[in-house]
Amino acid sequence: MYRKLALAFAVLLGVLAGPAVAGSAQQPETPDWAGSVQLNQDTAAATGLVNKYSFDDVNVALGGCLAPAAGTLTAPDSTRFSSPVLRFSDYTFEPFASAPGNVSATAELVAGTAPGSYPLTMSCNGQDHTVTFTVERQVRKVPDGAVSAGGGGTAR
Repeated sequence: MYRKLALAFAVLLGVLAGPAVAGSAQQPETPDWAGSVQLNQDTAAATGLVNKYSFDDVNVALGGCLAPAAGTLTAPDSTRFSSPVLRFSDYTFEPFASAPGNVSATAELVAGTAPGSYPLTMSCNGQDHTVTFTVERQVRKVPDGAVSAGGGGTAR
C-alpha cells in the first residue's frame, strides 16, 4: 500500500511540475533513465521491490522513453509495455519526481503464472528495451490465533 501511495504521489508531482525544460526552445538533457525499464520501485518504506512481482500490492511497470527532437521529457503516447505473463492498463506519459522514467502502467499477473523469471519489454520509438523480473511462489498466510475446527465428535 505504501508503494502505491508513493508512486501515485510521484506521478502527481511529475504531472504538476510539468516538463522539466529550462526554455521552450532548448532541448532538455537526456536523462539517465532514458531507455530504461523496470517492474516496481523501491520506496522509503520498502526496498527490494525492483523487478519482483508483488502479490501484496499494486505492481507498476516504469520506463523512460523520449520522443525524438520533441524538446520535452514527456513520453510518446505510442510507448507500450509487453510481457507474456503481465497485462497492462492505466498508462501515464509524464516524468516522475521520485521514480526513474516518464511512462508507467499498472501490471497484473496472468492467472496461473508459475514462479520463475520473465521478460518485461518497453517498446519506444521502434526500439525494444527489455529487463527480466521474477515471480516468486505466492505464500498464503493463515492468520495467527485462528479458531481450530473440531473433529465433528459432537455433531448429530
